[in-house]
Amino acid sequence: MRLIIYSDVMIKNFTLPLIATLFCQAPIWAADEPTAPVAPPEIGLGVSTNPSTVSIVPGTGELGRLIFRVDEDSGVRLGGVLVTDGDAILTGGAHGGKLSGNNLLVVGLDLDFEKLICWKGASFGTAFLQFNGMDSNTRAGSVQGFDSMSVVPPFDNRSELYEIWIRQALFDKKLVIRVGKTVPTYDFDNMVRPVPVQDETLAVPGVTSLLFTPVFINPVNIGVMPGYYNSAYGITVNIAPTDNFYVSLGAYDGNLARGSQTGIRIGPRFNGYYFYAAETGVSWLAGEEEKPGNVAIGAWLQTGKLSIPDVVTEDGTEGVYLFGSQRVWFKRPKIDSSGISIFWQLGYNHSKTLPMNKFVGAGFTAFALTRPKDSFGFGFALSSLNHRIFTRESELMFQGYYQAHLVHTTYLEPVISYIPTPGGGNHLPQTVVATLQMITLF
Repeated sequence: MRLIIYSDVMIKNFTLPLIATLFCQAPIWAADEPTAPVAPPEIGLGVSTNPSTVSIVPGTGELGRLIFRVDEDSGVRLGGVLVTDGDAILTGGAHGGKLSGNNLLVVGLDLDFEKLICWKGASFGTAFLQFNGMDSNTRAGSVQGFDSMSVVPPFDNRSELYEIWIRQALFDKKLVIRVGKTVPTYDFDNMVRPVPVQDETLAVPGVTSLLFTPVFINPVNIGVMPGYYNSAYGITVNIAPTDNFYVSLGAYDGNLARGSQTGIRIGPRFNGYYFYAAETGVSWLAGEEEKPGNVAIGAWLQTGKLSIPDVVTEDGTEGVYLFGSQRVWFKRPKIDSSGISIFWQLGYNHSKTLPMNKFVGAGFTAFALTRPKDSFGFGFALSSLNHRIFTRESELMFQGYYQAHLVHTTYLEPVISYIPTPGGGNHLPQTVVATLQMITLF
């Protein structure tokens, strides 16, 4: 059946209420003739090593184009990511074995209600997450997490409804509201997100492809801020009055702070544990070559009774974080985005119960200096540890990587992590870990 709405309310092959014409300016349903699959959008430099933490829309949408033959204008998008890695502890480590591996699959369906049912500015998204892995960070004695894929148990088989939300954009997308089960690290403390620019030759791709956890969530936020893979129900409000300035506000189920696996749980819980966040940021183009950069500052509040059993208890806690990035060199100005960018992070909380209280991190990324879609980089992360939990005062971690484009939307990344002061044990020896990761977006 072909369904078309005309502006003069003449409807071919179907009858709809007059109210539909107040919203629809074009056909609301695609023609039923077969259409050729549309080529996926170009996937370029600096692909995140854990795309499920930094993008609310997973993958490229190619899965829907191949299976259901839906094009980009249909209002239906089905995509996903598959990430597999293996870790080998070369020296040091804690206990539990020298080898570990992790596998992550996220598949997401997104519907543009404006195209499908003429609901202006509205969209819907849902995603399923499957994780099968091991306690990689525990084996290495890493508190901050050298491998962001391995977070908390259960490791061996974790299946969950990762996201389900409805989103409404208002005032020419200057105000966006999203309600449902979501991943707050998409909107808060998202240091990896590319710096927005209008000219693609100026673009900073994914700011870094480091594997360690601190680039995905500031360590001072770990234990309270919902994210991968413990998403949470709540509301997010994004305000962007200009292209280079934004304010984000959020309120979420905060039961992660009491050890609840909010990602696995189907519904929200209202019991006095809430997580609130606010962030504002600005971006710019610096110098004659218009090198893009950005900086953001955020604050959060966790309510409810928090404790380390038989040690200490506190009534809620709060913290702040900062991050920024800057393109410092273009290899071919105004031609492409090859060159070097730097990034930095800071964080602080005064919690008595969270694992880390202070954090500083920084690094650099080199884009397309060797092959057109390859990148490499280096970073460090230093966190002060809660003395009520750990014997060491701090944990320092260095990491370097090379991300090689294999074919289409698949990347292979070897990583070396050096942890001179692992905090996850009683004065563990320095640890070196080699990781090989494969990332496929579809």
